[in-house]
Parts: sequence; C-alpha cells; structure tokens
Amino acid sequence: MKATTFIYDGTFEGFLTSVFEVYEKKVVYPKIMKQEHYKASFFDISEVVITDTHKADRVWKRINEIASSNAKRTIYHAFLSEQPTIENDLLYLLKKLFSTSTPKLIDKDFSDQIILKISKIVKMVDREKHRMDAFVRFKLTLDNIYTAIIEPDFNVLPLNSVHFKNRYADQKWLIYDSRRKYGVFYNLIEIQTVEIEFFNNIALDKIAKEYLCPNEDAFQVLWKQYFDSTNIVSRKNLKLHIKHVPKRYWKYLVEKRGV
Repeated sequence: MKATTFIYDGTFEGFLTSVFEVYEKKVVYPKIMKQEHYKASFFDISEVVITDTHKADRVWKRINEIASSNAKRTIYHAFLSEQPTIENDLLYLLKKLFSTSTPKLIDKDFSDQIILKISKIVKMVDREKHRMDAFVRFKLTLDNIYTAIIEPDFNVLPLNSVHFKNRYADQKWLIYDSRRKYGVFYNLIEIQTVEIEFFNNIALDKIAKEYLCPNEDAFQVLWKQYFDSTNIVSRKNLKLHIKHVPKRYWKYLVEKRGV
C-alpha cells in the first residue's frame, strides 16, 4: 500500500495540524513533509495541509496531558532541527506516545533507534542554541535598537529569544536569522516575530555605517582592544580554542575581525 504524504507549511503548528489529519483520517502509511521539500510524482498520494491552530492546539493539549516535560521539550527542539526526516521521526515518537501505557517514559527508551536518533538531534540543537546565546554580538542602530544578524545551523532563534529577553529586558533588540529570513524583535514589552526584506541581502558582519549609532564603531574598537589586552599569548592553545569556539562562529564576533 502506498504512503500518503501530508504537505505542510513548515511551521510547528502546521506539523501538529498534519499529525491531527493523520489520526482524523486514519491513514495507515502516513508521511509528513515540508512544502519546500516535496517533489510531486504522478503516482504520489498527497494532501496539502492547511494550518489550523484549533487542530494544532488539540494535538499539543493531548501531548501535554500524557507526556513528560522533557518529552515535550524533545518534540519541539527536535522539530527546530529542520532535519530532512524529522517530521516522520517525530510522528513515530508521537504514535508510541499515544499508544503506550507508560507515555512518560517514551523519550527515555534509547533501545529504540529512532528515539535515540531524536535524542542526539536534540543535543545538537541545544548545543547550537547555547552557542548562539554566547556568540551573538549586537550593534546599536540610529533608532536605538540593538541589532544582530545570525545564520545558525538549526532554527534556534525561538529558543534564543527567551534568553535575550531575560538578559536585556531594558533594551530594544532585534536578532535576525538571514538564512530563514525572519527575526525576533523585543520592544520592551513583548517579543514579536518579524520579516524584514532589508536584512536578507546584508552580510552577517556588515550593517552599513549610515544605519548605526555614531559611537558604535568606537565601542566595537574598544571591545576588540579589551579582548586583545586580556589575551595571554604564551597560553594560546588554538586547538582547544577552536573546540570551544568553532571557526564557523567567528563571523559573529567583533574580537575575531582580522584573524
């Protein structure tokens, strides 16, 4: 029997809506796939899923009722990984979650290779999230907004936003993911998701000077001088340093300019 592919918009709500449709229609061999990854075939059985917040909420409510807090975190963080088959791996986990008599233990069943795979993916997402927390560098714009452009391997911006709201609660800030073409903006009251076409064509370390506060360049120079002055050359261990600060993150760091 052929599988039925549910094609969704890439949002978490869209994924949960797809799960609802799988159960509502009692599909025996379901697959869930982002619209951007789907390639139609004459022999395919497919269905386009329209994101429905009511259906998504019903699925999430059921997960909340039976899953452990770690399992809920695992589901969301794994989804943010954007791995090619993650939707179907998560569907597998959810089927086990909904059918077992011990749902709060499902995410710890590492004898199951798919659940073990999901756990490893979550660790990678969490590692990327913590590195973004540490390596994001802001520039102050003329409209008094601290702005940073990032390009993480995984879609961790929703996780980073909580950290930066707690850390910079008294400042307006914007972090924009140029790879996924959206950002989060904190206006001193709440965090909003934004899409700004202007940022899609700007290099990660190049926000034009005409948009920056006049003193911003001076602060950037001071920070680099501070870093250079505290760096003990005789204790330099480049191999260890790269292990903790991989080169792919250097593009975010003022102190790494010219290195």
